[in-house]
Amino acid sequence: MKTILVTGGAGYIGSHTLRVLESEGYLPICFDNLSTGFREFAGSFPFIEGDLGNPDDIERAFSSRRIDAVVHFASHALVEESCRNPFKYYHDNILSCLNLLQAMIRQQTKFIVFSSSCAVYGTPLRVPISEENPLQPINPYGATKMIIERILADFEKAHGIHYVSLRYFNAAGAHPDGAVGEWHNPETHLIPRLFEAALGCKGQAEIYGKDYPTPDGTCIRDYIHVMDLAHAHLCALQHLSIHGSSDVYNLGTGQGRSVLEVVHEVMRASGKEFAVDFKPRRQGDPPALVADPGKAKAGMGWSARHSSLSEIVDTAWNWHKKRHGKNP
Repeated sequence: MKTILVTGGAGYIGSHTLRVLESEGYLPICFDNLSTGFREFAGSFPFIEGDLGNPDDIERAFSSRRIDAVVHFASHALVEESCRNPFKYYHDNILSCLNLLQAMIRQQTKFIVFSSSCAVYGTPLRVPISEENPLQPINPYGATKMIIERILADFEKAHGIHYVSLRYFNAAGAHPDGAVGEWHNPETHLIPRLFEAALGCKGQAEIYGKDYPTPDGTCIRDYIHVMDLAHAHLCALQHLSIHGSSDVYNLGTGQGRSVLEVVHEVMRASGKEFAVDFKPRRQGDPPALVADPGKAKAGMGWSARHSSLSEIVDTAWNWHKKRHGKNP
């Protein structure tokens, strides 16, 4: 297993995964429609501009060379937008995956690593969250991830496609060399928005909700460094190559940090203080999401190694300074 098609490879997590795969001797091919990704994030990797909604584009990618496995990132991924526009999420995310799987069947590509989400758990019954928690998503984004996991299980039974589904918790941080980092348009994620405030790109940082049933009233999340996530995809491919068995794994640290804790850490890293504006809760946001990552360690030898909050924030700060061309 050497040639890997990475859908959404010009996006945040995908671009970091391209670099990790190459460092381990794989040939990653970036496939992206650039609707939310950035061409420069693909660097000098083989790049195919295409849309998973168009089967001809997918066939073009598979005909470029023999594809041994797929890492599937490409999807719409904004919780609040999914609540406003569920059709976009149910239609695009699910249809894109079905088109991709059909191409894999035709080309006899038997392995896929799927970018899932802790959003499949909704408001969990127990925290930390193990893979045995019931799947009860509270927003359309999480529901599409749950449906696709079911589709993968059905396609394995019917067509012998083996998969690993990785349920991310909160991706954060940037590549240590500053080549790629977190960049969305519009920006909705917490740490980039805080750094925009620290760099003076916006007047204040908006925090959504201060009345959650948590110690300081703000959401608690399990923040995981993007490089740890990228390495998890490598581990998943190795697991499939060696064992060929499908499975589902949580990716997190097992430690939750509140939004206000992250605010203070960003102020520490940047040396800047900025105003915080509390807004009402966003629809579809649970109070606390923290992983039990034990199964990933036992099943594919993966654990988070670079996900202390300080390392996450320090690498993100280096990226945002570079991106905005500003000194501290």
